[in-house]
Amino acid sequence: MEHTAGSKKFLPNPVVLQDEELHKYILETSVYPREPEPLKELREATAKLPNAFFGTAPDAGQLMAMLLKLVNAKKTIEVGVFTGYSLLLTALTIPDDGKIMAIDRNRKTYEIGLPIIQKAGVEHKIDNIESAALPVLDNLLREPKNEGDFDFAFVDADKDNYWNYHERLIKLVKIGGIVMYDNTLWGGAVAKSEDAVPESKRELRRATIEFNKSVSADPRVEISHASVGDGITICRRIC
Repeated sequence: MEHTAGSKKFLPNPVVLQDEELHKYILETSVYPREPEPLKELREATAKLPNAFFGTAPDAGQLMAMLLKLVNAKKTIEVGVFTGYSLLLTALTIPDDGKIMAIDRNRKTYEIGLPIIQKAGVEHKIDNIESAALPVLDNLLREPKNEGDFDFAFVDADKDNYWNYHERLIKLVKIGGIVMYDNTLWGGAVAKSEDAVPESKRELRRATIEFNKSVSADPRVEISHASVGDGITICRRIC
């Protein structure tokens, strides 16, 4: 995820599937056996970090890879990189001449995964931009040729900017393209009363609830709100 929290400390969100045995069964039966070796290596390297929970859940990643293939994605945007699990997954999935614009203001965590990305032979597909995302997206939109020029976008960044990202990305992806947002169930907190949620999670809980309401009402997209990982919202641009 994009590092915009400054000195704030976040507790990890639980995955939506609360039955640990069932979650383990899904991972060990359907996800890990099909996980490419570079992704496994990066997942294990990320797991050693104190904030490893910022990384993309592997079952959500498996769904993402399927969507990338279904839309024949070749040109993508990623907002929020962290150590690069979803970035590497995308690079392994798109064609050899595909391109990913990867935006995160913190390159240090990306450099944790970079040796694995290089070893996998896919670094040439990645344009890593060390920046806040909104200025980069705004610069893209200043060039009319960029509108509708991307096939797929993935967002795992500052939750209070999700709608701002959405307004820009929905113009940058083509009709029929997909924008995918991570953490849209916020550990289940979106369905709880505010009093039942730790104070450190309340502000972004509210932001997530507002985003979910807004994107649900957006006539420019079809949506699927999947209870995978910490919640994934999939938007397909229709106009």
